[in-house]
Amino acid sequence: MDNAIPELDQIKRQLMTLHRPKKPKMLVVDDEPDNLDLLYRTFRRDFNVLKAESGIRALEVLDIEGEVAVIISDQRMPEMKGTEFLSKTVPQFPNTVRIILTGFTDIEDLVDAINSGQVYKYITKPWDPNELKMVVQKAADTYEVLKQRTEELHNAQNQIQLLAVIMQTAVEYPNLEASLEPIATAISDNFLADTCILQLVEGTVLMPTQGSHTSGQIVENWLADDPLAQQALASGTIQGAVNIASDNALASLPHYQKSGIQAHLSVPVIHKGRSIALMSIQWKQPCSLRPDELTTVHLAAQQVALVLTSFQDR
Repeated sequence: MDNAIPELDQIKRQLMTLHRPKKPKMLVVDDEPDNLDLLYRTFRRDFNVLKAESGIRALEVLDIEGEVAVIISDQRMPEMKGTEFLSKTVPQFPNTVRIILTGFTDIEDLVDAINSGQVYKYITKPWDPNELKMVVQKAADTYEVLKQRTEELHNAQNQIQLLAVIMQTAVEYPNLEASLEPIATAISDNFLADTCILQLVEGTVLMPTQGSHTSGQIVENWLADDPLAQQALASGTIQGAVNIASDNALASLPHYQKSGIQAHLSVPVIHKGRSIALMSIQWKQPCSLRPDELTTVHLAAQQVALVLTSFQDR
């Protein structure tokens, strides 16, 4: 399946185009409206800036908006100190980088917060805009590194778990036909797909034997009429569309219009240079996979090939 690498690269480029980086989100917290507006104006060009006038309100904003790259909080606020507020954000958002603005010397609170990893840096008031911009940019860069490492670790764990589940079917199920549905289910769950079909192949012809998994409805198998599936079988390489609505040729096809599928990966399962099955992964929204997760798709197909051929060798 080494010939699939160029196609993988092409689909990765599609994903990168679809998921172009947006402005990172930042939360600024200060009980003084003038300071809050000044922080907003300072960073609005480079960040999607969210505002909160208290620690309590800031926690509500985070509940709605989710993770942000950077939080800048004033230290002395009524009801809740900045360090107390920031400490409450650590368990749910460990990658967020936190900055404290302080107009007084409360060394004990700040040292404790910094040593416990709750605060990245503190800035004394009155703060210099250029200095604060430099600190925030470094904080945003740090967040991106932490986020990337977390995603890579998460992906590695998912990859190991998925490959183990696929291999386990060779032990738990009595024959090839019985193994197809649990494999399709494992793949669908791992990639948060709406539908996954694993269908046996002879040459370039799809056979009736298949296993499938879908979220809450009967699976309609239209792969025999699908250009991506046919191209995958003809070329022996992965084919995909990460945003079908932007592809006029695919979007006009009746089976995409009827099913509502908006992203589709067709992955040939190759053994000794020939296709033995086709793995179809489908989503009802543009594909949310990260480019590096396509490697897991590639490895999963290789693992599926090993499992399917293990039944044939018995």
